[in-house]
Amino acid sequence: MKKIAIVQSNYIPWKGYFDLIAAVDEFILLDDAQYTRRDWRNRNKIKTPQGIQWLSVPIIAKGKFTQKIHEAEIYGNEWATLHWKTLTRNYSQSAHFKELAEWLEPSYLSERYSNLSELNRKFILTICNYLEIKTQITNSSDYQLEGDKTERLVNLCIQAGGQEYVSGPAAKSYLEEELFHQKQVGLTWFNYDSYPEYPQLWGKFVHNVTVLDLLFNCGKKSVDFMRYVL
Repeated sequence: MKKIAIVQSNYIPWKGYFDLIAAVDEFILLDDAQYTRRDWRNRNKIKTPQGIQWLSVPIIAKGKFTQKIHEAEIYGNEWATLHWKTLTRNYSQSAHFKELAEWLEPSYLSERYSNLSELNRKFILTICNYLEIKTQITNSSDYQLEGDKTERLVNLCIQAGGQEYVSGPAAKSYLEEELFHQKQVGLTWFNYDSYPEYPQLWGKFVHNVTVLDLLFNCGKKSVDFMRYVL
């Protein structure tokens, strides 16, 4: 039974995002969805000695931010140097910083990104490679987009040959489950509860930070603190 997940691309997402990728056979980046400000599309959290800090990628405003995610253009390149310096300053004492820096630093300092989808996909694929996640990752633009909201998700599943759709629990408030039943596509709710704590710098443990926090602190043993990554 082929399992499908369909989620908007996020910037250096948290560990649960990668667990969802690992739990399915194909992960579709829904980058034709509307870009939303002050969301996870272009930013994420890290831990610092002063507490939680956001790392945000600057996006060029178009109209009233009505563009889709794949239309969101990045403003300049200075942010990349700033983000890497910030990561270095706050994680250089972590157990696996040097190991990660070998492949993460070039992703920040040796490449240029003009488009948010391109940036997010690059980091998602790079992190999946480190975690040895073999799931096929595609874009919604690889398929014929039909219908609206739930109907579109169902159609994407069918086009991708999926028999089961795996969704995050937040979608319970708006997904029309009956549409999946009508097309004989199973619907499973992913559970993000009860993650174990891992060795983490800077005070009280926090779960909802970028997966880079886990990787810097635990390296290849990060999989011991995840559920579906083998």
